[in-house]
Amino acid sequence: MKSISDFYTAFQQKDWKTMQNCYHPEARFSDPAFPGLEAAEVKAMWKMLVLSGKDLSLQFQVLEETSRTASVLWIADYTFSSTRRKVRNVITARIDLKDGLIYRHRDEFSFWRWSRQALGLAGWLLGWTPFLKQKVQTSAREKLTGFMQKESRLSATWPVIRF
Repeated sequence: MKSISDFYTAFQQKDWKTMQNCYHPEARFSDPAFPGLEAAEVKAMWKMLVLSGKDLSLQFQVLEETSRTASVLWIADYTFSSTRRKVRNVITARIDLKDGLIYRHRDEFSFWRWSRQALGLAGWLLGWTPFLKQKVQTSAREKLTGFMQKESRLSATWPVIRF
């Protein structure tokens, strides 16, 4: 990765392979929906989100970048798959770099603002509560685990070709 822009440009292009290659083998990621992910989970999360985000569009601005840290403001517009509701999520990323790769990645956004858009009335009424946040986190984790299991089964069925 030459710069943090490489990651977000790949994201704009829905190039999950390049996004995955921007992460350090010991990477960690956290945001209000996906807290505490480790490297393999982070990579799977981006693949899952890119593949499922049929109408995903992204804008970003690198606010600061050094050889050790970066901060990025990014805006994602997409349809939330569970409710088919349109969402515009404004996110600030705080990133620590190691060996030129993303080592720690923390995305911050207003969960209540997101939940009002994604979940409608339930988000409006309960989006500020720990209960709803935990419910969304549990659902997101279950989707990610299912996606990773499916990917694992698919890769296990590919024939091994030896030369």
